[in-house]
Formats: sequence, structure tokens, C-alpha cells
Amino acid sequence: MKAIMYTKYGSPDVLQLKDVEQPTPKDDEVLINIHAASVNAYDWHFLTADIFLIRLMGGGLLKPKDTRLGTDVAGRIEMVGRDVKQFQPGDEVFGMVRGGFAKYAVAPERALCLKPVNTSFDEAAAIPMAAITALQGLRDEGQIQAGQKVLINGASGGVGTFAVQIAKSFDAEVTAVCSTRNFEQAYSLGADYVIDYSKEDFTKNGQQYDLVFAANGYHSLSAYKRTLTSKGIYVMAGGTMPQIFQSMLFGSIMSEKGGREMTGVQAKPSQDDLLYMKELFEEGKVKSVIDRRYPLSDSAEALRYLGEGHARGKIVITMENSIKPNIGLQEESDFTAHPDSSLL
Repeated sequence: MKAIMYTKYGSPDVLQLKDVEQPTPKDDEVLINIHAASVNAYDWHFLTADIFLIRLMGGGLLKPKDTRLGTDVAGRIEMVGRDVKQFQPGDEVFGMVRGGFAKYAVAPERALCLKPVNTSFDEAAAIPMAAITALQGLRDEGQIQAGQKVLINGASGGVGTFAVQIAKSFDAEVTAVCSTRNFEQAYSLGADYVIDYSKEDFTKNGQQYDLVFAANGYHSLSAYKRTLTSKGIYVMAGGTMPQIFQSMLFGSIMSEKGGREMTGVQAKPSQDDLLYMKELFEEGKVKSVIDRRYPLSDSAEALRYLGEGHARGKIVITMENSIKPNIGLQEESDFTAHPDSSLL
């Protein structure tokens, strides 16, 4: 089968399309015939090792231990292990795997969920990591409640577009922060108010929010803190390495007992949360925003585009090699204006 591989850290130029042996599922695993995969900042970090902790946390100190990339996929079950109870061959599924930039991959059944009936494979592949990051950040870390004032910073990216919609599904009042060119998109996703970061600094306008979710993080922790109400919560989902370490080191120190809280989120695989997102999609409360599509053979270009920071919404890789890149939205994203923003 065809698969994207890499044997050393570096730019997308190190990626190779190779013929490799098709994997065989273990007793508790399924074999997925992948129709689409989506690109995440997670893939970029493991490709480039721009976060040195990647090397220390099992990625490999001098070279990658796992030579595969790709986490989010959607496709059909091809084969099931003897202990698998939830799925059978032919089922259409989506979820998180290892080595998703390939024609086939194996995964434990707990890592997958039946695909929403009203979505394409492309749309389903865009869901897992970005949507679960937004869901867990808003619901679990942010403790979102109906009627709260919620601000989403970085509302036009992969995580941000889901965060706006998920926050609205909780009946919150949502303010989206993005560029002027993304106003229409933010409003179409349900935002009640939109702030143009190039014209207004929301950390200095005197407004306060019950929950601030930063899908990118180009403000300091102290700036974010002053935007919170007396018991407000700030949740970081992305940012530069200095900002991530600042949050890790000083977030708890800057939090107030019984008052404002500074925290962050890192998506944890959860079948329950995949099911939750499936229901939101089937109820029409959430949709995937896809910027571009690339064939598997152009995975390097997909990663390069992500790294440039121009993506609005998600980037999808299709396993149909005959499909040409769908250029979609070509205007510069919020990331361009703030080059220290998250790639999410």
C-alpha cells in the first residue's frame, strides 16, 4: 500500500511516499480503508521536532522512532480482530490512528466511532483532534455554562472554527476574534460578536468574559487575565513555545483560589467525545470548515501549507490520487498577521 513516511526530522521535504506492507489488525483492532485524513499541528510538531519535548517524550532523540504521520482519519472498516464487538466490515468510521497518511491503518476499536450520517469522509476526517481539543477545552477545562460570555481567540483556524460552534451549542454568548476577511465566516458559524484584532485589542477594551479560549496565543498571560471576570477561566489551546512554557510554569501561580483561573488543554483521545461530536453533527449544530484538499501524493505540500499558516479551517488529504488540490480560500489567515500563533 502507499504511505507517507519520514526517517529524519525536518521540513516537509523529508517526507516520502513509499510502498509499504499493509498492516494486520490485532485481536482488539480494526483495519481501516482510509478515504480521507486531516492535517494537524500535532503532525507538524512531530515532523519538525520544533518542540524539543517531542524528542524527549518518545518521539526519538536524534530521529523519529515512529516513521509514520497522520492522526485523524475517516474510512471504511476492512477487517476486524476477533475481540472487536462494536464494528464490522463495511462500517463507515472516523477517529484517531497512528499512520493515517496512508491507504490503510489499524486502530483499537475504542479509538473510533461511526461516521456522522450527514457528513462526507472529508468532513468526518476533519473532526477528531481539532474538535476534541475545542470540546475538552471549553467543557472540561473551561467549565462552560449556558448564558456565559465566551471569547474565542483564533476563531478562523481548525480548532477555532469548532470552538465557536461548540460554544454556541452550549448556549453561550460567543465573541470571535479574527481578521476582517473572516467576519462572514465567524458569523456564519454562530458568533454573536466579532472583533477584528488588527483594529482592536480585546485585552485592552475593558470587556470581560467568563471564559476565554485561545486557539492561538499571541497575548501574554497577564493580558488574558485582565479580560476575565472575577471567576473567569482562561484556556490555552495553542501558542508559541515561550507562551506554552509560560502557561505551564506560571498558569497555576497566576490562578486565584476561588477566583480567576489560568489553564490549558491538550486533546485526550476519547470515544465518548467522538460520539458527542457525531451527535452535534447529526443535529446540524456543528460542521467542518475545510480550506484545502490534497491527494496523498501531495502530503508534503499539505504540511507545507499548514506550516506557512495560511489555512482557515482544516486541511484534508484524500486517498484518491486523481483528485487535484482544491485551493479554496487563498487569503492570508490570522496566523500570518501574528506569526507566533499556533498552527492549529
